[in-house]
Amino acid sequence: MTRLHLVRHGPTHARTMVGWSDLPADLSDTEAIGRLSAHLPEQAVVVSSDLIRAADTATALQGARTRLPDRAALREMRFGDWELRAHADIEAEDPERIRAFWDRPGEVRPPGGESWHELSARVDRDIDALVTAHPGGDIVVVAHFGVILCQLQRALRVSAEDVFAHRIDNLSVTRITCAPEDWTADLINHRP
Repeated sequence: MTRLHLVRHGPTHARTMVGWSDLPADLSDTEAIGRLSAHLPEQAVVVSSDLIRAADTATALQGARTRLPDRAALREMRFGDWELRAHADIEAEDPERIRAFWDRPGEVRPPGGESWHELSARVDRDIDALVTAHPGGDIVVVAHFGVILCQLQRALRVSAEDVFAHRIDNLSVTRITCAPEDWTADLINHRP
């Protein structure tokens, strides 16, 4: 049994759709970071997305834990032409597509971006490789909202629409136990 401790990076304070843009995280809440680090298993390995907001958060949480190389496959969804744009601006320009993107996630993708299914397939492959490489261990994965939600969807065995009802706050941990035939969510959006 392997346990994933999925941590959402520190806040960026952006009010736009942020996917692959390399915005820094606000890591000034050192008390919250300290509580989160103390909550995570000391023997865990730590890995993150290669985007600076996740990588810097992982560094802040690492402590004496072993750090694995950052992974591009753990990036947030690629929003393409919608990147760094406000939802209202996108809705004014392409209302049908943005509504379908949120209301019926799956195949709908932003222009030049990726769909929910494409994000999930990319992240699933990478998480599966991590679980295979670290069987029976604890893995702290510092990543993004979409990355965490798609793994939560796997564990809960629910639709994308249903998993979107879950909050995933910055500096929260969602813990998933990965057994060979059964994944379970033990903790969702926990703020220590």
